[in-house]
Amino acid sequence: MKTTIHNTQLSRRKFVHGMAVATTAAAVGARIPNALAEDEFISRNTEEFYSQQTLLSGTEFDLTIAEKRVNITGKTRIATLINGSLPAPTLVFREGDTVTLRVKNELDVDSSIHWHGIILPTHMDGVPGFSFDGIKPGETYTYQFTLQQTGTYWYHSHSEYQEQTGVYGAIVVLPRKSEPVHSDYDYVVQLSDWSDTAPETIYANLKKMGDFYNIGQRTVGDFFDEISQFGFSKAWENRKMWNTMKMTDRDISDVSGATYTYLMNGLSPNAHWRAQIEAGKKVRLRFINAAAMTFFDVRIPGLKMTVIAADGNLIQPVQVDEFRIGVAETYDVIIEPEAKQTAYAIFAQSIDRTGYAIGSLTTDTSQIAEAPEMDPLPILTMTDMGMDHSDMQGMDHSGHDMGSMNDTATDHSGHDMGSMSDNPMDSSGHNMETMNNNAIDHSGHDMSKSSYSSPDYRHALASEQMQMGMDVSDVDHSAHSHSAQAMNVDLDSIMMPMNMNPNLPQIEVPRKEGPQIDMRATGASYRLDDPGVGLRNNGRKVLTYADLKNLYPTRHEPKPTKELVLHLTGNMERYMWSIDGIPFDEAPPLKFQYGERIRITFINDTMMNHPMHLHGVWSDLETGDENHIPRKHTIVVQPGAKISYRVTMDARGDWAFHCHMLYHMMGMFRRVQIR
Repeated sequence: MKTTIHNTQLSRRKFVHGMAVATTAAAVGARIPNALAEDEFISRNTEEFYSQQTLLSGTEFDLTIAEKRVNITGKTRIATLINGSLPAPTLVFREGDTVTLRVKNELDVDSSIHWHGIILPTHMDGVPGFSFDGIKPGETYTYQFTLQQTGTYWYHSHSEYQEQTGVYGAIVVLPRKSEPVHSDYDYVVQLSDWSDTAPETIYANLKKMGDFYNIGQRTVGDFFDEISQFGFSKAWENRKMWNTMKMTDRDISDVSGATYTYLMNGLSPNAHWRAQIEAGKKVRLRFINAAAMTFFDVRIPGLKMTVIAADGNLIQPVQVDEFRIGVAETYDVIIEPEAKQTAYAIFAQSIDRTGYAIGSLTTDTSQIAEAPEMDPLPILTMTDMGMDHSDMQGMDHSGHDMGSMNDTATDHSGHDMGSMSDNPMDSSGHNMETMNNNAIDHSGHDMSKSSYSSPDYRHALASEQMQMGMDVSDVDHSAHSHSAQAMNVDLDSIMMPMNMNPNLPQIEVPRKEGPQIDMRATGASYRLDDPGVGLRNNGRKVLTYADLKNLYPTRHEPKPTKELVLHLTGNMERYMWSIDGIPFDEAPPLKFQYGERIRITFINDTMMNHPMHLHGVWSDLETGDENHIPRKHTIVVQPGAKISYRVTMDARGDWAFHCHMLYHMMGMFRRVQIR
């Protein structure tokens, strides 16, 4: 099967920050086809298209990495692009197909392509220095692999800073058979950050001063505002507390809108990407965060979004007003625009509120939506510092978003917590279920509002345990008949609480104190239902990891037999990043046996979010429901928090394991060996 090129633009796109695109057609997105035709054809791909949304479908692809001149902000700069397009062409694959991709490098330096989230052999993964030497200048490397999955993914360079300068694109893997999600329209929404400053210079500036791009620092005026709000004594104590630290409560992003322009499908806010739709129809939007360093908070004012997939994997639909998407994550949502409104804004503000990307869902491509006001600048709290109660004695936190200052410090206002069945931990951070083989102990917890405290739940769980050969002699079945019919419980849909603190053998790893570390999170806790700084108490329903439930049951998946605990560490002043205080170039590889099931727990000792990506295998996120563990390829570890996920080491070879923040990656990186 050959390649099909779907083009939505017939003239070279010229756009400048502060000006509209040359033609409306230039900003209109390309729809994902419902299926791939068997009689596909090749269309002419002209080099003058340096920034467009091109779709390539089929089983054979020719991709060329080369430098091109672009003008995004009003200044001409050199970008590294694939087939002359920013972002790179969207690749549409089909489940079960074997695809061949010939990637030619026309740069003066080595290059590579990593197929993010795609399960494939290690020598096809595209990380130089592992089982692949990279693509030398003038050479072509042929990737070939069979698609074993469906969903939304992306691809990018794993060489130097090429991801920042334009080498990234979307992947959509269509199912061989129909999936349980219907939509009338299907669009990719790829978010990214662009700078006219060379990435080498950005990194050098950060090394000189970790807050070089922080344009939201406190001023004397802010202090006087706090005095008028809280009084001199409280304002002074708060400032004194933060002044003893080596960072500020406004260290939200390392790189900000001071240098970044935020793009949606390669377009700046004033160029304004748009997706043409019909009112009353269902629209699927495949959000991809292809940014180098930026987290985005996404909403469509006036519309609810139903999230149906995370990192390519279907989840139980959850309706939200907003979601935060970390670097390298993907989320699929369904929306249903109403006829009464012509255009809706797709609004993606940066986590530090220094800028935004925007597009429109519109019935008329000449009509676009206005951008809503950005939210206030987020302020970090002691929760984001990972401080426990003893650390905060004598400190006044009035005026800060501290939740209830319990172990998770999560405020649930604005969220429909219902019966608390979405999260097995109560708001004090305690594990509400310790599932041993003999009993279910709920002592010390008010289970009256929990769905899994009911006799029906206990009876269903006992049925499951009996099937697994467990002793359930002390479970009260008095309210139930023990007939075969009564024991026929729908175990696929029921919640099975998870032991979030299992007593597993620990895998020993080297740890090091020293200049790589400037703080420790002494009170790090699971905060799965915490939407994160800047999103708490905003009056909108915000997606959290606690909301993610696998569409398919997971109760029969094997339990982990060992636990690996890793600390994410850094020194903000010197801009040094590491794992367990050891940078990548000094760290031994993490070694695992093929087939073993490992629980990986991250503790974030820093004030930054870290999206952790393990190549080659799936990361099964522990959200508290044993029966609906969501499957992801990138896990965001919030500041001062811990998080756990399970990995089956079922892919032999050497794999990369790293933070996906580009300027963190060189230190916060490990080699994983599965033998």
